[in-house]
Amino acid sequence: MTHRIAIIGAGHVGATAAYALMLRALVREIVLIDANPELAKAEAADLADADALARPARIWAGDYADAGSAAIAVLTAGAATHGDESRLSVASRSAAIVEQCVAALMENGFDGILLVAANPVDLMAQVALRASGLPPERVIGTGTLLDSARLRQTLAERFDVAPSAVEGFVLGEHGDSEVTVFSTIRVGGLPLDAFAAAEPPLDRAAIATEVREAGYRIATGKGYTSFGIATAIVRICEAVLRDERSVLPVSTMPADDSGFGGTYMSLPCLVGAGGIERQVLPELTDEERDALKRSSKALEDAMEGMKRDPA
Repeated sequence: MTHRIAIIGAGHVGATAAYALMLRALVREIVLIDANPELAKAEAADLADADALARPARIWAGDYADAGSAAIAVLTAGAATHGDESRLSVASRSAAIVEQCVAALMENGFDGILLVAANPVDLMAQVALRASGLPPERVIGTGTLLDSARLRQTLAERFDVAPSAVEGFVLGEHGDSEVTVFSTIRVGGLPLDAFAAAEPPLDRAAIATEVREAGYRIATGKGYTSFGIATAIVRICEAVLRDERSVLPVSTMPADDSGFGGTYMSLPCLVGAGGIERQVLPELTDEERDALKRSSKALEDAMEGMKRDPA
């Protein structure tokens, strides 16, 4: 495996992901690719200045020929949401960009792990799968990894514990139909209800809404999100490059026997050197399973709508 990561899209998310990768000293080479070459050059130069004060790495603005030999290609290029637009509302615009980027990547012999962060990420990961011809286990969407981190942070603040003491998943769509799977939550190893037995009752609906709308609140305040999703990108890259076999909630094609249809959505997955090594679906309540089926159906409908409304 090479020690190169290619980041396609040098906007807020791509540049921040490159910065986080540099600080983590995860790879020796980071190449930035963008439809605006001057932007990629400027971001690479700024990062190289920072790198002189950090751990040595080669950071440069390149092209798809540089990406062909990368271990991981991170795709952040896509259509941005504006105002109160949902992630799904930009699907057709993003799909045209993703298809173009992936075609150029594959024309240059790419054979690594393709990590998709462009929104709507579940649909764009599936578009990338189709455009790349890679097996599904090697095309991963960042999915609800960030949403699950937001859930942990929210509960950590609620119970005055470290976020590392909280486990739990948000699954399904990274978006409006996502499902906070409360049955998976553990605090200090205890089920949520057991840990919170002496606490005031937890408003689960309010917690789920707070987590689901966090990205919109951030985008309203600063115009975009960057730090959280960039760190999620780095976390997945770590799991792949270090062959961690960590269980992460990422976007993937549901297994045939899962009951969740044939559209990418987030499920807990064992992530290692081969990408998604296996899906690790937890035991779900009937209510949670029904909610995830509705989320899957929302994504299927959006995919069909996108096919009818090409960019």
